Formats: sequence, C-alpha cells, structure tokens
Amino acid sequence: MLDHSSRTSSPHIPMDSLSEVLQDFRLSGVNYGRCELRHPWSIAFPQQQLLRFHFVSHGPCWLHTHAQGWQELRDGDLVLLPQGTTHRLASAPDVVGHSLDACRVTDLGSKVCEVVQDGAGATSTLFCGSMELGAHALNPLIALMPPIIKGCDVAGNDPIVGPLLAAMTAEAAQPQMGSATVLTRMADLLAARLIRCWVNCTGTSTSGWLAAIRDPHIGRALAAMHRDPGHNWTLVALAAVAGQSRSVFAERFSAILGEGPARYLARLRMQHARELLGQGGISVAEVASRLGYDSEASFARAFKRITSVSPGFVRRTNPGRMDMHFGS
Repeated sequence: MLDHSSRTSSPHIPMDSLSEVLQDFRLSGVNYGRCELRHPWSIAFPQQQLLRFHFVSHGPCWLHTHAQGWQELRDGDLVLLPQGTTHRLASAPDVVGHSLDACRVTDLGSKVCEVVQDGAGATSTLFCGSMELGAHALNPLIALMPPIIKGCDVAGNDPIVGPLLAAMTAEAAQPQMGSATVLTRMADLLAARLIRCWVNCTGTSTSGWLAAIRDPHIGRALAAMHRDPGHNWTLVALAAVAGQSRSVFAERFSAILGEGPARYLARLRMQHARELLGQGGISVAEVASRLGYDSEASFARAFKRITSVSPGFVRRTNPGRMDMHFGS
C-alpha cells in the first residue's frame, strides 16, 4: 500500500488519541518579548505562518482584528492566535502608527528581548510570543481553530488555566533571573490546555479531522500516522493500531475523513516534506529517507504527483526560514 521504511515495529498508541497528539506539543523557533510600554502606543502584527500569543500582565491594552474589531484586554488576559492572523495591539483604540520603531529593543539572549517605550502615560506590561509548533500532528487541528482564543473564555472549563494565568502575571510583574524560561514553560502548558479546552468545547461532528481524532479506533491510527509519518504504515498495521479488521477500518476511515488511509498518509507525508525542504540545510535524499521512501526518485515522483512541483523547486524557493523578530 505504501512505500517501505526500515522501521517495522509499531509505536505504542494510548487510548486517548488527543492526549497522544498533545503529548509532543512543544513550542519551537520561539521569539519572546517582555514589553514595558507607556501610553500612547500601538504595534501592528502582520499575518504570519507561526502561532502568536499575547499575555497582559498589566494594562491598558486593546486588541484589534478585522473580524472582531477592537476588544479590551484586562490584566491577566491571554490571547492565542493559532494561525498568526493580522492584528494590532494598542493602549487605546484611537492610537495609530507603529510604536515599535521608537522603542528600545534589548536582546536578552535565547530569542528573548525586552521592549521599552518611555513616556509619561500609563504603563502596559505585556509578554508576547511568536512560535511554531514542534508537533507536526497538531497542524490539522490548528487549521480548524478560530483566529483568536482568549484564556479567560475557557478558564471556567479548565481549573488549571486560572492559576496558570495568575502565575504568569506574578512572574511577568516581577522578573527575576530565569523569568523568560519560566514564562516560556508556562506558555507551553497554557497553550496546550487552551487547545484541549477548545477541542472539548467544540460541538461533535460525524465527519472531518476532529471527528476522526475523537473516534476511539480511527483516532488511534490517525495519531500514530501523525506522530511518525515515515513509519512503514501498511493497511494491516494501521488496522491493528485501530483494533479493527482491515475492511472495517478502511471503510470507517474513508467515511469520516473522505479519503482512504493511503491517500491521507501520502498527503501528510508531502505536507511534512514541504516543511522540511523549506527549512533549508536538508537534502532531498534525507527528506525521502525520513519519510520512509526507499529512494529519492520514488519520493520525488510521489511529491510531484501530490504537490504538482518538484522537491528541488521547493528547496530552491525556500532557502530556510528567517528568524521572526518581535513585531515583524
């Protein structure tokens, strides 16, 4: 059914497929900014492929998006923008411009910076991050999420969110040695819990990715494919992970996701391949090997069949991702 890799043993898949997906949740390529901004200030954030979040330790702070207009963020509020949608933060809705140009930005190392705007107005203390998800399994889930998720909106559904927000407030208000690292770890956990809360609060559906990951059988196979797309996933192996016969598994998989396991896995591999090739510093042959193909040629044929371009074209036109600077 699929190209073979040298790996033959199936990884262990627990019953809770969402936990399996979230198990590898890590934020990588992170850029954080601790901001001390005096009113009036305003910073525009353009659309990007990375996830963003903003935590307000102390306001005033307002958030603007094209879809929802201006929203006031209060002390202790955290907003998660899963798709990095275009938005603006400001001390008041009527403040325009791009204050970052006039700020002092100090590099504190480890992709953490301090952003300061002097003045006589009220001080806003923010902790902002720009990040990519280290868990490839989360990509389909992130694509389904709304443009903005507010921590306060889901705090009632998760008893841990409230105390986490309070802890971040205390850490950001009185920074000490290692505060950036502590805040980073808390942001990791908080983002994962916000994503899980959103999934749990989303209405049930009989088809699509969320329905598949919730299915007690299909979800286990889906999580397995996303965690290790280069594994030698035959129909027999996937059905075994799902705990079903081949025919029942294949029929159920297609009914929920609208395509068979082989087609889904092939598209998943090519999506992952595009990301690897776009990072630079990795050869087409190495990508092919990581994704379970016996040869570079067989991988290249599959890649072009599914994406309509060659691996070499993607590698030449994406010579590595530049670091995302705060506010850029």
